[in-house]
Amino acid sequence: MKESQNSSDSNIFDSLTHKERIFKNREALSSTYIPLYFPHREEEINNIAHILKPALHGSRPSNILIYGQTGTGKTAIAKFICEQITKKAQSENKKIHTSYINCKQTNTPYGILSNIGKTYSKEWEKQIPSAGWRIDKVYSKLKQKANENGGIAIIVLDEIDALVSKSGDDILYHLTGLNSDLENSKISIIGISNDVKFTSWLDPRVKSRLGEEALAFSPYNAPQIEDILYNRSKIAFYENVVEPLVISYCSSKAAQEHGDVRKALDLLRISAELAEREEREIVTAKYVNLAQNVMESDQVRNIISTLPIQHKATFASIIINQGSREKGQQTTGEVYATYTRICNKFKLEELSQRRVGHIISELDMQGLIHAKIVSLGRQGRTKFINLAIDTKQLKSIIQNDSLFTDIFEEIVKSNKFGSMQLRLI
Repeated sequence: MKESQNSSDSNIFDSLTHKERIFKNREALSSTYIPLYFPHREEEINNIAHILKPALHGSRPSNILIYGQTGTGKTAIAKFICEQITKKAQSENKKIHTSYINCKQTNTPYGILSNIGKTYSKEWEKQIPSAGWRIDKVYSKLKQKANENGGIAIIVLDEIDALVSKSGDDILYHLTGLNSDLENSKISIIGISNDVKFTSWLDPRVKSRLGEEALAFSPYNAPQIEDILYNRSKIAFYENVVEPLVISYCSSKAAQEHGDVRKALDLLRISAELAEREEREIVTAKYVNLAQNVMESDQVRNIISTLPIQHKATFASIIINQGSREKGQQTTGEVYATYTRICNKFKLEELSQRRVGHIISELDMQGLIHAKIVSLGRQGRTKFINLAIDTKQLKSIIQNDSLFTDIFEEIVKSNKFGSMQLRLI
């Protein structure tokens, strides 16, 4: 009885809550962490600071558009600058409001105006419903609060192209024109985008107002990424727990991915976590390779899980064909034949073979399949297709997707697809 009591009182985390031997501050390797120092971004930080400096003297700074690929520090630096100018304003008793809005998460005019309203008033959420008002009424209330509270508002619109793509540029037209309706307050916008060309979609008036200043963040190279990782690792880890080669290895791999520091930080963090799970005291280079496999698997999982339904049906057709033959190579026609049977069985709209051919090309570009055009002499040309993913990895992914599961279960329990025997399941 005593042994049973001990068993019931135990907790699965009892053996896992030992003192950290590797991590000193795990958060320092997170993409949301805002460091006090940004190696190799001093010029960009100074440029933004000079543009925003008029806010400390009560004047509206120019609007700024910041461009650059993912992982080049745009978001972290924008947040850092906002923190810095807010602290400076408080120390000098100046009124500066800042607001950060991710436009992939908040991409409606109502949501944007509501978030800006919170910048001016702590009572905003009590006075303005989260939905239900006309936009012009919310806009009018925002102007009222801005004039009541005064000061300069600096609004960061991250992924601003997602806002334009979802809701058009009307909201930007109203925001960039808002200053003409304000008496005691002014608004400055910092737009952040990975897409240099997104302004080509904008109304010329919006483009002119929004892009008063433009800054480009270039990708980091391998030595620069190594400097960044070295600085972060001093905060994240205890001394001498990470082999120097690990930092170099993570840096070079990330540099191959267009200088994405986020991936380098993730790679370093996961490497250390894998070493930690094996109760090692030193993170060695072997864990970087293991971590990369984990990250690639997660990336493939995300790609497959977010495929549109027609892409999933096409991809399932390729899996079925490959699992039912000795050789993996198949033609577009063979894929299409299986695809039509899937559409008939699951009442999906049947696309033309030409459109399915385009989907096959897209799956190829996403790295899920290999599609190679081969000349057959007098018989013309055809496209040979096979899977580009390890079947064990693929099996674990598709088992968690309802559409794939339904398709493959149907194959197993019926003869609707002929005499195919899918070896993946």
